[in-house]
Amino acid sequence: MKENFFDIIAGDKPVLVDFYSEGCGPCISQGPILGRLSARTEGQCRILKIDAFRNAEVSAKYAVRAVPTLILFRNGAVKWRATGLQSESTLAEVIARFSA
Repeated sequence: MKENFFDIIAGDKPVLVDFYSEGCGPCISQGPILGRLSARTEGQCRILKIDAFRNAEVSAKYAVRAVPTLILFRNGAVKWRATGLQSESTLAEVIARFSA
Protein backbone atom coordinates (compact mmCIF):
# COMPACT_ATOMS: atom_id res chain seq x y z
CA MET A 1 0.00 0.00 0.00
CA LYS A 2 1.39 3.37 -1.02
CA GLU A 3 1.56 6.03 1.69
CA ASN A 4 0.14 9.39 0.80
CA PHE A 5 1.50 12.72 1.95
CA PHE A 6 -1.17 13.32 4.58
CA ASP A 7 -0.70 9.85 6.12
CA ILE A 8 3.04 10.47 6.38
CA ILE A 9 2.78 13.86 8.10
CA ALA A 10 0.06 12.61 10.49
CA GLY A 11 2.49 10.44 12.47
CA ASP A 12 4.07 11.14 15.83
CA LYS A 13 7.56 11.22 14.30
CA PRO A 14 8.49 14.66 12.91
CA VAL A 15 8.55 14.96 9.13
CA LEU A 16 10.66 17.65 7.46
CA VAL A 17 9.28 18.44 4.01
CA ASP A 18 11.40 20.25 1.44
CA PHE A 19 9.19 21.90 -1.18
CA TYR A 20 11.54 22.41 -4.11
CA SER A 21 11.69 23.01 -7.85
CA GLU A 22 14.05 21.56 -10.42
CA GLY A 23 16.47 24.16 -11.69
CA CYS A 24 16.23 26.28 -8.54
CA GLY A 25 19.79 27.04 -7.37
CA PRO A 26 19.07 27.18 -3.64
CA CYS A 27 16.93 24.02 -3.95
CA ILE A 28 19.85 22.19 -5.57
CA SER A 29 22.16 23.38 -2.77
CA GLN A 30 19.64 22.24 -0.13
CA GLY A 31 19.77 18.63 -1.41
CA PRO A 32 23.21 17.64 -0.04
CA ILE A 33 22.43 19.37 3.25
CA LEU A 34 19.29 17.26 3.61
CA GLY A 35 21.28 14.14 2.71
CA ARG A 36 23.78 14.76 5.53
CA LEU A 37 20.96 15.71 7.88
CA SER A 38 19.11 12.47 7.11
CA ALA A 39 22.15 10.42 8.12
CA ARG A 40 22.72 12.59 11.20
CA THR A 41 19.13 12.40 12.47
CA GLU A 42 18.31 8.83 11.44
CA GLY A 43 15.33 7.56 13.41
CA GLN A 44 14.42 11.00 14.78
CA CYS A 45 12.80 12.49 11.72
CA ARG A 46 11.65 11.57 8.24
CA ILE A 47 12.73 13.87 5.41
CA LEU A 48 10.66 14.25 2.23
CA LYS A 49 11.31 16.23 -0.93
CA ILE A 50 8.24 17.40 -2.83
CA ASP A 51 8.29 19.17 -6.17
CA ALA A 52 6.19 22.25 -5.37
CA PHE A 53 4.92 22.67 -8.94
CA ARG A 54 4.07 19.02 -9.61
CA ASN A 55 2.20 18.91 -6.29
CA ALA A 56 0.41 22.24 -6.60
CA GLU A 57 -2.56 21.21 -4.43
CA VAL A 58 -0.35 20.38 -1.43
CA SER A 59 1.78 23.47 -2.04
CA ALA A 60 -1.33 25.66 -2.09
CA LYS A 61 -2.73 24.05 1.08
CA TYR A 62 0.46 25.04 2.96
CA ALA A 63 0.86 28.44 1.23
CA VAL A 64 4.17 27.57 -0.39
CA ARG A 65 4.89 30.66 -2.47
CA ALA A 66 8.65 30.33 -2.94
CA VAL A 67 11.17 27.51 -3.08
CA PRO A 68 12.83 26.07 -1.23
CA THR A 69 10.30 26.11 1.58
CA LEU A 70 10.91 23.71 4.44
CA ILE A 71 8.08 22.74 6.77
CA LEU A 72 8.35 20.47 9.80
CA PHE A 73 5.17 18.55 10.62
CA ARG A 74 4.33 16.48 13.68
CA ASN A 75 0.95 14.81 14.19
CA GLY A 76 -0.24 16.53 11.03
CA ALA A 77 0.40 20.04 12.37
CA VAL A 78 2.93 22.58 11.11
CA LYS A 79 5.49 23.04 13.89
CA TRP A 80 8.09 25.11 12.00
CA ARG A 81 8.65 26.57 8.55
CA ALA A 82 11.21 28.62 6.69
CA THR A 83 11.77 29.77 3.14
CA GLY A 84 15.18 29.85 1.51
CA LEU A 85 18.33 27.80 1.91
CA GLN A 86 18.68 26.49 5.49
CA SER A 87 21.89 25.30 7.14
CA GLU A 88 22.39 21.79 8.44
CA SER A 89 22.88 23.10 11.99
CA THR A 90 19.63 25.11 11.91
CA LEU A 91 17.66 22.13 10.64
CA ALA A 92 19.28 19.77 13.17
CA GLU A 93 18.26 22.15 15.98
CA VAL A 94 14.67 22.28 14.72
CA ILE A 95 14.47 18.50 14.46
CA ALA A 96 15.90 18.06 17.96
CA ARG A 97 13.41 20.57 19.38
CA PHE A 98 10.39 18.73 17.95
CA SER A 99 11.65 15.16 18.36
CA ALA A 100 11.60 15.22 22.16
